[in-house]
Amino acid sequence: MLWAVIAVILGLVLLVWSADKFIDGASATASHFGMPPLLVGMVIVGFGTSAPEIVVSVMAAIDGNPGLALGNAYGSNIANIALILGVTVLIQPIMVHSAVVRKELPLLLLVTGICIFQIFDGVLSRNDAIIMLLMLVLYMGWTIWQGMRNQSDVLSHEFDHQLQEKEVPLKTSIFQLIFGLIVLVISSRLLVWGAVEIAQAFGVSELIIGLTVVAVGTSLPELASSIAAARKGELDIAIGNVIGSNMFNTLAVVGLAGVIHPTIVPPEVLQRDMVVMGTLTLSLLLFTLSFKGQGRIGRVKGSIWLVSFVAYTCYLINTAF
Repeated sequence: MLWAVIAVILGLVLLVWSADKFIDGASATASHFGMPPLLVGMVIVGFGTSAPEIVVSVMAAIDGNPGLALGNAYGSNIANIALILGVTVLIQPIMVHSAVVRKELPLLLLVTGICIFQIFDGVLSRNDAIIMLLMLVLYMGWTIWQGMRNQSDVLSHEFDHQLQEKEVPLKTSIFQLIFGLIVLVISSRLLVWGAVEIAQAFGVSELIIGLTVVAVGTSLPELASSIAAARKGELDIAIGNVIGSNMFNTLAVVGLAGVIHPTIVPPEVLQRDMVVMGTLTLSLLLFTLSFKGQGRIGRVKGSIWLVSFVAYTCYLINTAF
């Protein structure tokens, strides 16, 4: 039991550190090869901030622990909106200026609805997972097209500013990319092993561990990047990070886990977690969009998200024991 706790703590620390190195290395490498800042931010950073969830869920699925993989994906989506954006907005209220962000929000809600419908029969089949991955490919293509068309967007300028701050030589960026990925895999293996051992020791489901400890832990890179963006006034990046991460979690994390290990979806996922995730995604759209063209997320809305996250987490803990 002690070794399992140490493995979870060490795994989370290394996971956050390696994800940061991986994102920096991938962003700098793409920038060196001339990729537009908006594309670097939306594709590379969006994928990179979800890399912990992807690797952890793939490892869990390979080990035959699909409940941990599902909990990680959906729990991270809930944490991204309710915890991460809630904390970010308390630091600095967000006014969304980016047209790209406003277009991606309805798309995220649509994708969330489609994925809920796919597993509404209580089964995540390999065909369901393949469809999710195909939707991911379409989303990536649409994102690239949007990035090429909107290089003067506010979000592009914010990402360009971030890239200039972190500019490093090409050799260094490639080393960060490869080394970060290696440590990501090792730390994910530690985390999955420790999480499963703790779940078995306390007699709780791997789903609950995935929704709480693992989900919050793998969401820490998004929390760090969103808080940093808010402090610098790069508020569209804070929203963009969450949208990109939730899209990758919903399509890539669940899709890859489903391809590796198709599974029966526990009823509580449909009746509890998917309802919370869908409601929070809808609230993100409603809180952000405005008929005036810009949506403002103030501290009251951020407080609503934070209270919702605390209530949801307390409910999970209460029902687990």
